[in-house]
Amino acid sequence: MRLWNGWGNENSDLNMELNSGLRMLLQALVGPPTSLPQATLNDVIAKVPPTRLAEHSLISCDPEVRVRHARGQSLPDWLEMHSGDVNTFPDGVAMPESSEQVRMLLDHAKANDIVVIPYGGGTSVVGHINPDESERAVLTIDMGKMNKLLHIDTESQLATFGSGIAGPALEAALNGHGFTLGHFPQSWELSTLGGWVASRSSGQQSIHYGRIENLFAGGSIETLAGTLDIPTIPASSAGPDVREMILGSEGRMGIITEVTVRITPLPEKELFQVVFFPSWDVGITVARELIQQRVALSMVRLSNPLETTSLLYMGAGEDSSGVVALEQALSEKGIGSGKVMMTLGVTGSARHCETAHQLALDHCANHGGVADQSGLGDNWAHGRFRAPYLRDPLGAAGYAADTMETAVDWSKVPQAAENIEQAIRTALADEGEQVHAYTHLSHVYGQGSSIYTTYLFRLGDSYQQGMDRWVKLKKAGADQIVAHGGTISHQHGVGKDHRNYLSVEKGALGIAAINNLCELFDPNGQMNPGKLLPDSEH
Repeated sequence: MRLWNGWGNENSDLNMELNSGLRMLLQALVGPPTSLPQATLNDVIAKVPPTRLAEHSLISCDPEVRVRHARGQSLPDWLEMHSGDVNTFPDGVAMPESSEQVRMLLDHAKANDIVVIPYGGGTSVVGHINPDESERAVLTIDMGKMNKLLHIDTESQLATFGSGIAGPALEAALNGHGFTLGHFPQSWELSTLGGWVASRSSGQQSIHYGRIENLFAGGSIETLAGTLDIPTIPASSAGPDVREMILGSEGRMGIITEVTVRITPLPEKELFQVVFFPSWDVGITVARELIQQRVALSMVRLSNPLETTSLLYMGAGEDSSGVVALEQALSEKGIGSGKVMMTLGVTGSARHCETAHQLALDHCANHGGVADQSGLGDNWAHGRFRAPYLRDPLGAAGYAADTMETAVDWSKVPQAAENIEQAIRTALADEGEQVHAYTHLSHVYGQGSSIYTTYLFRLGDSYQQGMDRWVKLKKAGADQIVAHGGTISHQHGVGKDHRNYLSVEKGALGIAAINNLCELFDPNGQMNPGKLLPDSEH
């Protein structure tokens, strides 16, 4: 069973604890923490108000079920669940098993003026699934039972799934036919195909497989205005692409019930290689040149100096002798204190991987890069989905961890990355608090790159103080993103937390167009209100 107030499943082998070495490092970086008492599941269940929904055969109004669907996985969600200060819940939860049942539920909601929140894997980190305070009853529709492979066309390399299927089940189904989707966001274990489409998700190896907008071929969406079917067509010049209306729609227009995706034969080989460079500027140059010269990689990830050092020592735990030895060896080759770490991925046939790997290594060497021979790339691949599991032990100790991400053109990357990180690092200076912030480029494109900043800070003497600090940190980073012309979200979506920054990116006319589209499908504002669009428009 899923944890009710954190990431992952109960008794998972991936659940983590902070070792003494990491505790000492955190104390040095941000200061000694204060552990806070944690609310129990029963504490929060006791706060659930009576339902406002009439009895319905497809809807559960059980208080525990409502608690388990009340929040996602953002830091504010974590703080509310652990403090017990949760004041909004869905009035009921439905778990349909077919598109017909989704249609029945939406017809029921329309007839009774019920607010509807679509729920995939519950992994949102920007408030997509949280009920707002509402005079209307709120129904959460959990798509988790619509989780089967419905059809596969191996000749056309298309596969249709129920939208509630999560990453591991989807890959298992495709692997059995010799195929893969290749979409691996960090939330892959728990997030769903429908959620990926609704939030415009990006997988770690998107250079090779494509982002979800490249993989989404068609599907079915149940709306309050009727059923929208999007056929699978290889390419078309017949007007605007209707798929784009649904990509990133975040449940505002309807519920995605079936998704057809473009699939790829399983790769013959895959490998990940770490290369160290003497500086951040050199690393950025190499990342840009590799993608612009179309070296056939599946992934390029570049950690700045602070992230490089942080990851090496955090991964070492109590025994840092291996890191010290690595740093000494690198220093002898001209890679010193300003070093950065790049992780490269190659995917495909054995011959392709060998060629692309060598081309990348040659290019890196021409810029003074030193390839790791100790297996750090394999270590990254083995632990690629572990980072979210660190939030719970950090929180239990009295620390908070969160991220901000954007994407900008290459000409803006160095300054934007520096300013975003610096703004976050100094946002709590008025409180005398230290914030440990570091950055990497997680996805690269010919035009530009994503910028992904992680930050750690002390919760303080109360969960409310932790929330107040998060608000300041979030605003500091977001303001710098906007100042540098970046997108407010490269891969996490908009949800509730980012909606008031959207106007800068879309413009007044663009926001009006999106709002009009939402009103077409949802004239009474019943579908996931309070998400995606700015306050004045939702």
